[in-house]
Formats: sequence, C-alpha cells, structure tokens
Amino acid sequence: MDATYIQQSIEQLKTNIFMHVRHRTLLQYAGSPVLDENQLFYLLLPFLNGEKWDKQTQESAITVGIVHASLNEHDKISETNATSKEQQLTVLSGDYYSGRYYEILAHSGNITLIRQLSEGIVSRCEHQIKLYESAQYTIREWYQFISVIQTELIKRFYQVYQFEQYSSFMHTGLLLLKLQKELKQYQSGDKSNLLLKMQESISGEESAFVEMIQTEIDTLKKLLNEYLQTSTILNDDLKLYIQQQVASN
Repeated sequence: MDATYIQQSIEQLKTNIFMHVRHRTLLQYAGSPVLDENQLFYLLLPFLNGEKWDKQTQESAITVGIVHASLNEHDKISETNATSKEQQLTVLSGDYYSGRYYEILAHSGNITLIRQLSEGIVSRCEHQIKLYESAQYTIREWYQFISVIQTELIKRFYQVYQFEQYSSFMHTGLLLLKLQKELKQYQSGDKSNLLLKMQESISGEESAFVEMIQTEIDTLKKLLNEYLQTSTILNDDLKLYIQQQVASN
C-alpha cells in the first residue's frame, strides 16, 4: 500500500457518497457536496490499516460522510443573502442529504449507529452554534470546540465498530490540519468567522494572536509525531501519509 492507493480509497469513498446524494437540480444550483478529504482519510483509517471492514461497516462510513456533507451545506448559508435562490437550494440540499442518511440508517437497522450518530450530530451542532453566540470563550475552549466539530462523528463511528485505538491519531491530526488551514487562510487575508471569533477572545495585537495559533500548531505536530513514532498499531505507509498530509498543509 502506498499514497496512491490511499488516495484512490478516499476518492472511491467520495464517489460512493456522491452516488447516494446525487440530485440534478441541487447539483446545478448548489454544487457538489462539500467533503473534507482529511476527515474521509481518518474515517477510512481502520480499513486502510487492515481492520475487519464488511459491507455494513462500509455503508456506515458512507452514512457518516453524508452526515458531514449535510452539516457542511448548512454551514455554507450566508447570513447576508439567505433569501437568494442559491441559498434556499443550499438549505434544501442539506435537508435532502439529511433525509438520505436517515433513510440509509433506517434500512440498515443498526440501532447502535443510529443512536451514536444522533447524539454526535447534537454535540457537533451545539459546538457549531458557539460561532454565533455573543459569549466570550478562552482560546483553549475554542480549540475544544473546533475539535468536536471536526471529529465528533468519526469518534462515534469508531466507538460503534471498536476502532477507538485510532482516536488519538484522528483527534490530534484533524485539529492540527484544521488550524493549519484556518491560519493559512487568515494570513492570506481570507479571515473566517471562526478565527475572527477566536481573535475576539484575546487581547493584544494581531501578531500575538497568530503566534498563539502557530504555537498550538507546533505543539500538535510534536504530539502527533510522538504518537506516530511510538505506535505499534499503524503500518509504516500510513505513518508516512499522515506526516506528508501535515507537511503539505
């Protein structure tokens, strides 16, 4: 197994997700579902590492991907132009994807997965709402909120199929990759609502805020490298892919 095989596996999962939610009108006006390849990689990590992965596990992974797509669509809604046709169809696409994953879950009869994903969606949404609250949070609390938003559904999937041994890689890796992406955009002038809210939580110059985020990134890199170096679980190809994933962001 090499990086090409890993990437092909991610692309295949993405294709399977698209096939389950494809709708011509929504595709025309709202575009393809937004899927984070880093999340898809960690969703597939147990499979790529040789864990038992049957048809039910694969369908469950597809369902988690559809849930992410649904929630990502709702995150795209603009506060300033929410009544446009495109925005209304974006809402509909999120609702449509929601209906599709509930339909798949209902047919599967996997009560444990249904319960875990339902609880995970609630938790993820509760933390996403923090972006719109007037309350002030510490920078450490913001890191926790980001981590939950990025990892909660995959964590629930891991719990259902007893893949918790991969959780430390997943939690650290996804938080690190998200902070890297947000900081890169911030420094290029594309400041997201997330980092603007985080910046409000501290006093001081913008340079101090950037330095604080960079320090957290460096800490997470060191932690992830320690996990990789001491792990007897992951094969070497996956360790290398994770290192390259971080280096390229």
